[in-house]
Amino acid sequence: MIRGFSLIALGALLALTATQTFAAGDPARGKTKIATCVACHGQDGNSVDPQYPRLAGQYADYLAQALHEYKDGRRGNAIMKGFAATLSDQDIDDVSAYFATMPSKLQGLEHHIQGD
Repeated sequence: MIRGFSLIALGALLALTATQTFAAGDPARGKTKIATCVACHGQDGNSVDPQYPRLAGQYADYLAQALHEYKDGRRGNAIMKGFAATLSDQDIDDVSAYFATMPSKLQGLEHHIQGD
């Protein structure tokens, strides 16, 4: 019984630690840093132009990883590389947290460009 309780306590501790690790960005600060993003992705991350991805409601860690990959060249998009190059790690975390908190409008994507 004690062993089972210890495993549960350890699992809870790991869950709390993981939550704190992924909560690095501040959505309020992120909202102040998205001026460049809104031209293509929209103020709330729900682009109305089918050539630009909708960012709203995506996982913050996914968005942060994508921005880091644009910044270091692992993702090949010259426009995004240029924008991402101007962002610090904290800026990336904040912008990602902001778009992750926005409600997604993922329905109605019938005309959006889909990947392979």
